[in-house]
Amino acid sequence: MNDAIDASEHLTDWLRNAHAMEQQSEAMLKTMADRLEHYPDLHARTVEHLNETRWQREQLEGCLERLGTSPSTLKDITGKLMAFGESAVAMMSSDEVVKGAMGAYVFEHMEIASYTVLIRAAEAVGDQQTKLVCEQILQQEVAMADWLLQHLPSTTSHFLSRSARPGVKAKN
Repeated sequence: MNDAIDASEHLTDWLRNAHAMEQQSEAMLKTMADRLEHYPDLHARTVEHLNETRWQREQLEGCLERLGTSPSTLKDITGKLMAFGESAVAMMSSDEVVKGAMGAYVFEHMEIASYTVLIRAAEAVGDQQTKLVCEQILQQEVAMADWLLQHLPSTTSHFLSRSARPGVKAKN
């Protein structure tokens, strides 16, 4: 029995995983954007990245379609459920905005790693279109991670300032 899997099968599976990851990201970003009241810079960048994420998901769907397959419904549902759970936990936290920004930063790095792998897999099978799509997405993910890191100190300071004032809502 031969258990070998060729690179194109791995590429397809990893593209499905990336699609589910973008579904999860979209759900988390939408919840975060809907709840941000007192952090206008973070809100604006979250909405911008939400739009990028929707574009990324569509691009991945195009890659999968070109390869003669489609996203995994099970993986997509699992990703959405995970996003819902993470959002629900964050909403109960008194420092929701800080934990949300930190979580988003960590998630961006998971995406960066995923697209780095996808680029190499696409190269290995000679799929230049998928490689190009993944390179474009990778640039967006790196930009978002960099933005979050640069703004974590000011978001934290803004949160601490608001939370120190009686009667002022700071968490979101």
